[in-house]
Amino acid sequence: MSGEGEQKQSESDGPASSPTPGTRRPGGRTARTRAVVRDAVLAGLGELGYPGLTVEYVAARSGVHKTTLYRRWGDVEGLVADALDLAGEDSWLPPDTGSLEGDLRALAREVATSFTEAATGASGSAMIAAGFQSERAAAALHAYYAERFARCEAIVERAVARGELPAGPEGADVDAGALVRAVPAPLLCRLFITREPIDEALADQAAAAALAAARAGVFTSGHVTPDRPNDDASAPPRQEV
Repeated sequence: MSGEGEQKQSESDGPASSPTPGTRRPGGRTARTRAVVRDAVLAGLGELGYPGLTVEYVAARSGVHKTTLYRRWGDVEGLVADALDLAGEDSWLPPDTGSLEGDLRALAREVATSFTEAATGASGSAMIAAGFQSERAAAALHAYYAERFARCEAIVERAVARGELPAGPEGADVDAGALVRAVPAPLLCRLFITREPIDEALADQAAAAALAAARAGVFTSGHVTPDRPNDDASAPPRQEV
């Protein structure tokens, strides 16, 4: 769709039909404008990073007049927040390979790929960086990943139904949210804390670690970690609190 067409369409939508920047909007013409603006925001984050992104850049890249952008999204924070909000409305589903091991490995590899491929890595990293510089971006980022992890809980639910995870005490449940978060955690630590490269081998390792913990019951309520043996007979006994 041409930029000129988008500009005319967006200008025809008056302020009365424009919700608060960063909130969900109806489909049709408005949805098309929203999508082209989202693409421009992601491109700008990849090229310039959050500090360099401007409304003027998004206007030039999307073909939507900057007056429309200011009216609908307010500022760069609103644009970034809505880009994340729109991304969270997609139809993405977690892997379903038929086994917990396969699902966790596929999930870890997908995370690694999303941050290392040229087409997606820069904008994804910039989105996370934006969360440290903007409260609105941080809130949108939180909502985006909360939705993603909620979808991933299906992996654990299927594994429980197949009997792949150990049964805990009566009434105990597997913390699906904690388990699926444990898969990308080592990868995100390397990417954004220690600034180390990641690859498929590390993704497989992260998945294997989460799987081993799950099989040991670490994510099951009521799980108790055994006390380590005390080799020093002269050491005083541990006091119970």
